Amino acid sequence: MYLWQSPQWPAFQVDLAVLQPALAAARYAQGRAMGLASQLQLLELGHLQLQGWADEAIATAQIEGEILQVNSVRASAARRLGLADAKATGRDARTEATLDVLQAAIAQSQQPLSHDMLHGWHAALFPTGRSGIQKIRTGAYRDHAEPMQIVTPRLGKPDVVHYQAPDSADVPAHMMQLIDWFNDSRGKTDGLVRAAIAHLWFEAVHPFEDGNGRMGRALSEMALAQDLKTDQRLWSLSQQMWLDRTGYYAQLQTATGQANMDVTPWVQWFVGCVHKAFEACWEHMQSATHKTRFWAALREQHPQLTPTQTKAINKLYDAGPDGFAGGMSTEKYVNLCGVSRATAYRELTALCEMGVLVQTGVGRGTRYQLASQRSNSGPT
Repeated sequence: MYLWQSPQWPAFQVDLAVLQPALAAARYAQGRAMGLASQLQLLELGHLQLQGWADEAIATAQIEGEILQVNSVRASAARRLGLADAKATGRDARTEATLDVLQAAIAQSQQPLSHDMLHGWHAALFPTGRSGIQKIRTGAYRDHAEPMQIVTPRLGKPDVVHYQAPDSADVPAHMMQLIDWFNDSRGKTDGLVRAAIAHLWFEAVHPFEDGNGRMGRALSEMALAQDLKTDQRLWSLSQQMWLDRTGYYAQLQTATGQANMDVTPWVQWFVGCVHKAFEACWEHMQSATHKTRFWAALREQHPQLTPTQTKAINKLYDAGPDGFAGGMSTEKYVNLCGVSRATAYRELTALCEMGVLVQTGVGRGTRYQLASQRSNSGPT
């Protein structure tokens, strides 16, 4: 039997006593991250939102085996956020479709969930009416007579059926129950528990022909936005799920593959992902704060820096002490900044004289690195 075949369906049960340590840890991480976010400058906040949107879009697609181009995602997200560094690039349909759904889930978070809203998300996710080359029913729940199954094909052997969802004819009634609960439970159920149950419930029904994973994660994002009372996306839950995708698949299969309405293990795993997402967010904000301080001190002490010097320093800073393959050389400076070799040598030498860079090696082996990263101190 499957989860939805339980006589108690859909009366989900969770043991709050067991969940309390995980919930407390996640809420602490949330408070710490949101507190630091309130201290960020607008530009820092904008770029962190850009990172959050890009991470979420890329990860939720990766979980389904779809690869989105990082540059395309960042350009599209920057354009939507109105950031000045948004570049005019060709628009990738898959990127736009993924971001459309994620954006809608946040933008519509103050509205009641409805069938039309979910249908709209699904139509946006598949704007051509196809999944790959296969034509599918979009903007509406599935209506095919054959069972909706999650299977692993085996060559020369019967497929392994991991899960079978409710019949298509029963989907509207199942989704009505989910929608009614989602709208009624807001403010009555712990927000993190509610987001976990919403995702699991959606996946158990599997209401669409395709895209159920991305749709279910978007629904979780809507629930979290309602809980946090913010339309800012500084973190990525899907990225944490992608990093533990083996656990994600296993937890979903365990929770949906038995007629047991006690879903405490699933909720505990989900809350752990939320915790990790906020921890990662806090670390990103810490890095952004340190970088802002670095540049403020550097510009105050060395206002004569040229645009090309600034570009090279920024590249070295972002790469970190061990991140720039082979270290900065005159040749790499030429390629990075688009200047002559003579200009590159002159500007690198000037940065060393300022104490911003440190030179190592001689001749062709000459390399440069940030003095602050070498000494783990602020800019000199």
